[in-house]
Amino acid sequence: MEIKLHASMAVHPGGWLRRQLLDPHGLTVKRAAEVLHVSRPALSNLLNGNADLSAEMAVRFEKVFGLNADTLMRMQSAYDIAEVRQRQNEISVEQLPELMRA
Repeated sequence: MEIKLHASMAVHPGGWLRRQLLDPHGLTVKRAAEVLHVSRPALSNLLNGNADLSAEMAVRFEKVFGLNADTLMRMQSAYDIAEVRQRQNEISVEQLPELMRA
């Protein structure tokens, strides 16, 4: 059985990370970037939803904050799919007749 996630449930991991980790711990973007060993602009772009969470960044958060990188990547994937679903009618593909018979 397929489980469908309503688009409103798909949250960009950047904003979630800011609200759940940085803000409660009183971390600035600069300090968090130092701890994670990434550039401040790269982290800022992620936290503001202007960049996707990479697998490497997910592992960095896992190592520092104890989060599961797989869970963070599933969050990114759910967000990406929800974004594409909103414009799926714009995606053009061809049908394969041999698959239509099944």
